[in-house]
Amino acid sequence: MKKPNFAKGAPQCLVLLLAALFLAALPRTARAQDPPGRVARMNIIEGSVSIQLAGAQDWLDANPNRPLTTGDGVWVGDNSRAEMQTGRAAIRLAADTGISFLNLDDQAVQIQLAQGTIVARVLVRSPNDVYEVDTPNLAFTITDTGDYRITVDPNGNTTTIIVRNGTGEVTGGGSAYTLAVGQEAIFSGTAPLSVDNEYAPPLDDFEQWCAVLNRQEDASTSARYISREVIGYEELDRYGTWRVDPVYGHVWVPSNVEAGWAPYRRGHWVNVAPWGWTWVDNQPWGFAPFHYGRWAYSGGAWVWVPGSVAVVAGRPPVRPVYAPALVAFVGGGRFSVSLSLGGGGAGVAWFPLGPRDVWVPAYHCSPRYVENVNISNSTVIQRTQITNVYNTTVVNNVRVTNITYSNQNAPGAVTAVPREAFVGGRSVKEASVNITPEQIQHPNVVVAQPISASEARPVPAASKSASVKPPASLANRPIVTKMQPAPQVVPLGHHEAVARSNLVKAAPPAIPKPAPPPKAAAAGSKPGSVAAPAQPATKGVANPAPFPKPAAPVGKAAQPLKPATRPAAPEGKPAQPVKPATRPAVPEGKPAQPVRPATRPAAPEGKPAQPVKPATRPAAPEGKPAQPVKPATPEAKNPARPATPEAEKPAKPAPLETRKPAKPATKETKKSTKKTTEP
Repeated sequence: MKKPNFAKGAPQCLVLLLAALFLAALPRTARAQDPPGRVARMNIIEGSVSIQLAGAQDWLDANPNRPLTTGDGVWVGDNSRAEMQTGRAAIRLAADTGISFLNLDDQAVQIQLAQGTIVARVLVRSPNDVYEVDTPNLAFTITDTGDYRITVDPNGNTTTIIVRNGTGEVTGGGSAYTLAVGQEAIFSGTAPLSVDNEYAPPLDDFEQWCAVLNRQEDASTSARYISREVIGYEELDRYGTWRVDPVYGHVWVPSNVEAGWAPYRRGHWVNVAPWGWTWVDNQPWGFAPFHYGRWAYSGGAWVWVPGSVAVVAGRPPVRPVYAPALVAFVGGGRFSVSLSLGGGGAGVAWFPLGPRDVWVPAYHCSPRYVENVNISNSTVIQRTQITNVYNTTVVNNVRVTNITYSNQNAPGAVTAVPREAFVGGRSVKEASVNITPEQIQHPNVVVAQPISASEARPVPAASKSASVKPPASLANRPIVTKMQPAPQVVPLGHHEAVARSNLVKAAPPAIPKPAPPPKAAAAGSKPGSVAAPAQPATKGVANPAPFPKPAAPVGKAAQPLKPATRPAAPEGKPAQPVKPATRPAVPEGKPAQPVRPATRPAAPEGKPAQPVKPATRPAAPEGKPAQPVKPATPEAKNPARPATPEAEKPAKPAPLETRKPAKPATKETKKSTKKTTEP
């Protein structure tokens, strides 16, 4: 029987199609193995701050230069505060605050806020970025750049969110809400989720501290030369200077380093999954220069050459990609770089990579990742150079011994320590040994895994047990999430991974069928809020619709009247010129001030009613007899209470539609006044 010929006709097309589909699937598989290009860094530590590493039970004193990633937890003790940076966002933590990272990768920053207060400042947000804060009763998604304050009370029953700038969405209890600039929303309970909508209060001491950090960040000199997404760039202004190098352009030079200093010498090595061996520097500025860019020996000193967000042909700009340590290990063997030290002991040695050196990770990654991590951290490496090195060392599994690295012969570039010191995470400066040039020939191209990372100590010798830990009350506290956390992450205070914990997935909001009236929507969104906020404000925050955006002009006077906004928020608009009246009941503010609103609702009666200001509000006809009748004031001893019941009847629906046209309304009343007074 003749075999079919697949080289002709339709079968050939089928074979080619299958081959194309198979090849198209390969990059996805490779990319799935790539580690994140983003981590978090503890920029500021004031007081007692501790961290819990992913998968560990012990708490350690926070180290500002140890990278934080998915699964790590942070606790800020009493009278303490801290700041973390994630590249595109800064997260500030107040005293008695506990968080953990449920997701931290190139697209998502998902944080569990178990207790306390954080202020998140999002500087850059692309359409694919997700910023989510999950609390015991809701999930808050940040949908725009801006400043946001989120607080969870110690009992975990209430979450308060203040939007200083930007917009956000709350999901919880089967409902969804939209928050806009100038709002404070207080959410209580879980099912149902009740909420109070108020005006944002003034900045307190903690937010004032955050504002100072914002100004410092905005005025950074280093931001002129490198991307703000390079984590730790803020420290460079205080601990060094920028100068122009004839070869590399703008370079950064550290100040106050001792004679003979070299990069990657003052710190220790730790195993951080999924990258493996990671350098943790001791110097306050020691994050950005050891995980981004390259070091060069120029003009008799070490200078740091920052990378740039280069544009690869046919692709969008590349973000700065975090690397665990941009060094080359030296010694013999394909993966083993142990060298023989004096006395017969084994040792490990390394030196910093230069601007033209290609870094090839030892962990599994795709060609795209290798390209991005090199191009984003060097201005002079060519794409073809990266491809050649990758194909030789990774694809063809050939060890290259004839590569000459930029810094391998620089004075004092090579640092060596005994093997046990390396594995145990001891201080490199204290454990370093002298070596001869003969001992460090043939640098190894594979630069990230000198020894199996599994041999690392769970707690490096350079780490210290934490002085403060979160309260036991956080144990097994529920978490409401919108996005699925990373698998096997153990939230703060929990003892099991999220797959088996009491994690609560936020139910999709039950959007009501009737849409909010268009006029009410326009009124609510006046100060820049998104969507049509007026309707939900009066109707019950239980409805999954956007929050009403308080009218900006009313903010000041409205502050003491926050409770009134709930029963009849729509009245805020007509009262726009009369700030106290903007809330449900004008009398609530100051009984004397609300005289103005009285003239608007019933202008003709305004004149006789002038001496009897409270009377003009509840019932216009009562204005005249009310002039001598001051019983209205006793009745309105607390004007807010009597006024609201009366205002609720006509005022609730009416102001909803007239919130925007408050000014035209006054003109109409003036005209009507003239007509009534002419006779």
